[in-house]
Amino acid sequence: MCGIVGYIGRKRAKTVLIEGLKRLEYRGYDSAGLAAVVDGHLAVCKSPGRISNLEALLAERPEFAESHIGIAHTRWATHGAPNEVNAHPHLSDDKQIALVHNGIIENYSPLKQLLESKGHVFVSETDTEVLANLIAEFYRTSGTLELAVQQALREVTGTYGIAVLSVREPDRLVVARKGSPLIIGVGQEEYVVASDASAIVEHTANVVYLNDNEMAVINGCGMRTITIDNVPVSKQVEQIEYSLEEIALGGYEHFMLKEIFEQPEAIRNCLRGRLDLREGRVQLGGLEAISRELVKARRVIFTGCGTAWHAGLIGEYLFEDLARIPAETEYASEFRYRNPIVEFGTAVVAISQSGETADTLAALREARDKGALALGIVNVVGSTLARQTDAGVYLHAGPEIGVASTKAFTCQVVVEALLALYLGRRRYMSQEYMAEMMQGLLAIPDQITSVLEQSDQIREVAGKFIDCENWLFLGRGYNYPVALEGALKLKEISYIHAEGLAAAEMKHGPIALIHEGMPVVVVTPACMTYDKILSNIEEVRARGGKIIAVATEGDREIHKYAEHVFYVPDCPKSLQPLLTVIPLQLLAYHAAVLRGCNVDKPRNLAKSVTVE
Repeated sequence: MCGIVGYIGRKRAKTVLIEGLKRLEYRGYDSAGLAAVVDGHLAVCKSPGRISNLEALLAERPEFAESHIGIAHTRWATHGAPNEVNAHPHLSDDKQIALVHNGIIENYSPLKQLLESKGHVFVSETDTEVLANLIAEFYRTSGTLELAVQQALREVTGTYGIAVLSVREPDRLVVARKGSPLIIGVGQEEYVVASDASAIVEHTANVVYLNDNEMAVINGCGMRTITIDNVPVSKQVEQIEYSLEEIALGGYEHFMLKEIFEQPEAIRNCLRGRLDLREGRVQLGGLEAISRELVKARRVIFTGCGTAWHAGLIGEYLFEDLARIPAETEYASEFRYRNPIVEFGTAVVAISQSGETADTLAALREARDKGALALGIVNVVGSTLARQTDAGVYLHAGPEIGVASTKAFTCQVVVEALLALYLGRRRYMSQEYMAEMMQGLLAIPDQITSVLEQSDQIREVAGKFIDCENWLFLGRGYNYPVALEGALKLKEISYIHAEGLAAAEMKHGPIALIHEGMPVVVVTPACMTYDKILSNIEEVRARGGKIIAVATEGDREIHKYAEHVFYVPDCPKSLQPLLTVIPLQLLAYHAAVLRGCNVDKPRNLAKSVTVE
């Protein structure tokens, strides 16, 4: 959600900034803009809509061509409509300060009233313009941009990742963060600032991650990092773990399709080095420091948002089934507002692909404040979630660009299985069962590959139902969360209304929705409730619904009940979601493409939701 890019160095800033914004398009946005110091003044160009609109405007503005310092932004509207006036960068009313901002200034209204009383004039509806003028107000007396930014941020309540320019200090870029990610790429006589490493990796693999309440002052001579309270901070230069090639389409039509087909390799990478077959043990280096405390946990709470919440539901089943630990799953957005009970011996597992999801971070802080052991399951190395947990496990799924999560979801489930086995073996699990589960996990990548071979068949089935505006997804046990995830994928990218249900709950109300020709997707692999699910299917068929089933290879009985069947290989029941979700991902993808939807950039959605 929103994207920041800043540059200072020898290259043409405009080129670096525009290319950086394009790398951040997947995060979601509705306007874009750029500011640079040009011949003693701040030149600004902004446009609603796509970055291509901004590029076209910049082509008519030759003054930007030679600037070597600038800031740029893609905005996802919060305060004010997505138009040119509200787009970033924002200038102070004296045209001395330019600012881009991710996050929300919660106390912008009283600050705005104070600034208006001092004569400042506002032209936008945004909270960001308030911060630009607040910095300008302090700049009048502080003498330096660095001090003005520090003083202004001490008055701010809320979240921010910011990059600031001043016409009075044309060779200086000041950046700061609190609750919104900001990374500084360190190159050869150049620095690239961004809210996501994908905008940096083309220029350098060396990065510095700012923590909350930290800022950096960057000029041609180097970079200095300090806190908002002016305390020097020593930062370590780290390495971005992926390459430019990994964030390219690589011959696929869409990133979502690429990432669906990357799942076998992503899971291999997730498992690599973590299964000791000789000793029959799971090795998770990120948990070594807290392993004793974790083994003694009496209760586990999974928390996340959207797809990560669905992964948490599967984690709940895995922990109770394999580790015999009471577990529950909470929406991160609700967790901290309902005064949750966090008893002694509670571990909270926060799940997030980006590691920057605002609601998940807030839930994590609430849990830690109440004394919980805080664990993270996250994909992005160096993310805020990774730094704020007591311990955690990285997915190593590689960058996920498509807004609708696919490979991150399956890798989250793999990590949950590893965690459950890690604890289960130390508590109750036999060596024999452990060995069976480890072999099951190792077989999953090849089994997913076989499921992916049905992509063309799934596209044909999707084509039969794309005009239907209401779908149901049904599942039981481990596959109930899969039904929820399948419904979410379909509505996220195809804009079809879909509802996921525990199959037995259908008759307690939702059965009233079923009508002639309605598609109902039923996840029905071999399991102890198989006969029960067949009964649920009969209830749908009796009312004219059309059944699309996901079944275990070799199941011929299902053809008596379903119009269409997608098969998955047999595997341990606790690993079934890793296979049964694949046809549902492909079904959603093909339905969206056939309906002419923008698969990688669905309307109103953002990849990383960094505001509440």
